[in-house]
Amino acid sequence: MSSQHEQHEQHQAPTAGQAGADAAAPVKVMVVDDHPMWRDAVARDLAESGFDVVATAGDGEQAVRRAQAAAPDVLVLDLNLPLKPGVQVCKELVGANPALRVLVLSASGEHADVLEAVKSGATGYLLKSASTAELIDAVGRTAVGDAVFTPGLAGLVLGEFRRLASEPAPATPDEPGAPRLTDRETEVLRLVAKGLSYKQIAERLVISHRTVQNHVQNTLGKLQLHNRVELVRYAIERGLDTDDSAGA
Repeated sequence: MSSQHEQHEQHQAPTAGQAGADAAAPVKVMVVDDHPMWRDAVARDLAESGFDVVATAGDGEQAVRRAQAAAPDVLVLDLNLPLKPGVQVCKELVGANPALRVLVLSASGEHADVLEAVKSGATGYLLKSASTAELIDAVGRTAVGDAVFTPGLAGLVLGEFRRLASEPAPATPDEPGAPRLTDRETEVLRLVAKGLSYKQIAERLVISHRTVQNHVQNTLGKLQLHNRVELVRYAIERGLDTDDSAGA
């Protein structure tokens, strides 16, 4: 498995670890996988690309302890772990620190695994068949708040959110005391709900990537949500993903 990562090293962007950071401080990443060779290869590739790999772990219980001590910005997490499954690790760590962003890196593309990971707080899901360049890009995008999925899986997650949104009682966004979003925040929210990346939203609205991030962070704060996955679900529950007026 490590050879695949080595084979793509020449494609790495040397400043990938700076993604989303205004200052020189690199993004802090922790890698959790029970296969030592794979774990070491991923950690090495990320470190060589500019990320600060602050810890690694080989089982679920160790992952929780070390993540709490190391306080990574992004957790690269396998699901199939001894002692404590990855979804439980994700649930515990995100529950204790909603600012933590979790990118699942798994050999499983089973729909049930993907949906369980997202419901447990993961903000992205990448298959281990991804190249090193794809992994580095995914970690960098996860660090700045993008929801990154292996092609085909994003549609699955959006579809599940739409299914769930059709089941509960109708949402009442205009209830007294409901948070008020600006027109631009609502416009960005619509595009987020449609599955567009921050880069795509910036291009569509002719604004900077950083401005898109600021709008999303402001919206998260107003709605008291923790991450982009929760934001997408909120928007879909209110039918914003079916409004074609955004960006027109």
